[in-house]
Amino acid sequence: MSSTRRDFIKHLSLSTTAAGFASSLPFSFAEAPALAVLFPRSTPEAEGISPASILAFLDAMAAAKHELHSLMVLRHGRVVAEGWWAPYAAELRHTMYSMSKSFTSTAVGFAVVEGKLSVEDKVVSFFPHDLPEKVSENLAALRVNDLLSMAVGSETEPTQLMVRSENWVKTFLAHNIAHTPGTQFMYNSAATYMCSAIVQKVTGQPVLDYLGPRLFQPLGITGMTWENCPLGINTGGWGLSIRSEGLAKFGQLFLQKGQWKGKQLLPAAWVEEATSFKIQQPGDDKPGRPKAKNDWLQGYCYQFWRCQHGGFRGDGAFGQFTIVLPEQDVVIVMTSEDKNMQGELDLVYEHLLPAMKAEALPADAATHKKLQQRLASLELAPPKGQATAPTAARINGKAFKLEANDLGLTRVHFEFAKDACIFTAHAGEAQHRIACALGYWQLGATAMPGTPPRLTPGGKPKIQPTSKVAASATWTDDNTLQLTWRYYETPHHDTVTCKFDGDAVSLTFLNSLAAMNPNAKDTRAVLKGQWVA
Repeated sequence: MSSTRRDFIKHLSLSTTAAGFASSLPFSFAEAPALAVLFPRSTPEAEGISPASILAFLDAMAAAKHELHSLMVLRHGRVVAEGWWAPYAAELRHTMYSMSKSFTSTAVGFAVVEGKLSVEDKVVSFFPHDLPEKVSENLAALRVNDLLSMAVGSETEPTQLMVRSENWVKTFLAHNIAHTPGTQFMYNSAATYMCSAIVQKVTGQPVLDYLGPRLFQPLGITGMTWENCPLGINTGGWGLSIRSEGLAKFGQLFLQKGQWKGKQLLPAAWVEEATSFKIQQPGDDKPGRPKAKNDWLQGYCYQFWRCQHGGFRGDGAFGQFTIVLPEQDVVIVMTSEDKNMQGELDLVYEHLLPAMKAEALPADAATHKKLQQRLASLELAPPKGQATAPTAARINGKAFKLEANDLGLTRVHFEFAKDACIFTAHAGEAQHRIACALGYWQLGATAMPGTPPRLTPGGKPKIQPTSKVAASATWTDDNTLQLTWRYYETPHHDTVTCKFDGDAVSLTFLNSLAAMNPNAKDTRAVLKGQWVA
């Protein structure tokens, strides 16, 4: 058993024990302890769910090749099933992409409750110094609730244009609003950024800090980070990283209509306002997918989506989900890297919903044990191939000088031990070393240029960040070494294919974003090098 698997099982087995004493620990928002104030745990049967249905759900996800990173199922306020696919783990953050939007919406809600703004306020009123020379009628009419409901009225989505500027607010306000605000839905991450900017304007704090004492601290959520625009405003529509349990607590708060441990943190009226139908997304029945079964056509709320079966959710690209099903008293959290997000929801509806009964079920010790063993052994297996090849001995310790390339790498060399390949790349004076285990994941960290893959440049730190990485290596043939680098606090990974031909090497970098979209422009980076004598 690998050390990664042992550590993962250790984390999982400690979760129930930690629940008993976590509430007595001294709380420090800044220190961000690994796991803070956990939910109570229960068995599926005690909460009216058959453990066999959860096993069937896991089987179906695997058969459909959905890549899950975490799963938490809560019923009646208790966790009945949880698992992380190693190298992902309970104590690690995960990039949320647009799941961030629901937290930004909640910050607006707190500001409304405190009388700092109204959803009817005009957007231009907050930014008198960033307005275009001529304010159009539609821009003048734009309200906060139009931002929240993705009903700005833009002809084109302005986010990519906005994030390439220094002053995002000014760029957004200069973008043409072709339609009357509030009349047409267009998904618009820039609109969520504007909500974040408004919260910071009226409170003097970024959304992350503003939510601290109002949301995160009362719920015992710690360790979050949020990316910023060049002017220090949280990106709002994306950029939040948080642990799975933090998502579960957020979903449970909304399921409980803003109440937490006997206190009303957020008025029930706001929860209802934020999660009720506001505007219909455009779209009709399609072959094999009628509108009634399309979870992106059930209506949009305030940075939440309506779902089938009377539910609502926050979600982010590649399957970052907080699903709230009030009729079943259920919260389901999933993180993943998957382009078929509807497929994931379909399996929730197919396997989990029908299994939820009104009363507790008889204990099923054998199936429950099987489920626990399955949840404790979840893993994203590294690619398999040859453990070694004749080329390994020939290139061991040798350096290859690279041709000029966009990554700024000048040299690479490879060192082979019994069960690992040490890949080292030079960029100027910096050395970037990634230890890749042969046949399993080696945990480490890297600040290699170009890592990790990103969906948008908006919010990217100016200084290359250091990212956690799980790395593995395998030989796919006698002259081809494949390195897999999984950035396990994001959904993504890189595959680096190293082909050796005499004294030459070519390195092909393919990130998982590009690999999931074969019809997109080929974004693979190919670096060529020559053996240095």
